[in-house]
Amino acid sequence: MTIKKLPPNVGENDCVILFDGVCKLCNAWSQFIIKFDKQQRFKLCSVQSPEGQSILAHFKMPTESFDTMLYIEENQVFDKSDAFLNVVNKLPMPWRLLYMFKIIPKGIRSWLYDRIALNRYFLFGKYDSCVLPSTEDENRFLKNKT
Repeated sequence: MTIKKLPPNVGENDCVILFDGVCKLCNAWSQFIIKFDKQQRFKLCSVQSPEGQSILAHFKMPTESFDTMLYIEENQVFDKSDAFLNVVNKLPMPWRLLYMFKIIPKGIRSWLYDRIALNRYFLFGKYDSCVLPSTEDENRFLKNKT
C-alpha cells in the first residue's frame, strides 16, 4: 500500500520495522536485525511506544491489539510476510536468500504468517512489559522528532 504523507517521526529515507515489544519472538527478531544489519539501514520501533502508536494511528490500524509486523520504506508500508521478505532482502548474505520465498503465492505466505503471529505468545512467550533497548542499541530505535 502506498502512502501519501509520511507517518509521524518517520523521515523520508527511513526504513522502519514496527514490532510487538512484549513478544519474545518479536524481540528476538529485533535483536537479529541489530546484529546483522551492519549498515544500520533499519530503525526499530515497538508498537506499544508513543512513536509506534502514532504510526499505527496514521495507517488507521488497531492500537490495542497487534497481529503483524509492519515495515515502512519510503512511501510504502508492508505487513505480514511482505514485511518480512522486504526486510531480509536488504540484509547481507546468506539472509538475503530467504527472499526466494517470495515465489510462494501471497495467500499461502499470509496464512503461514498468521499461524505464527496469532500463536506467538503461546509458542515463544511474552514479557510483562516492553523490553527497553540497551544503551549501545538506543540509536537503532525510532525517536520522537518533536
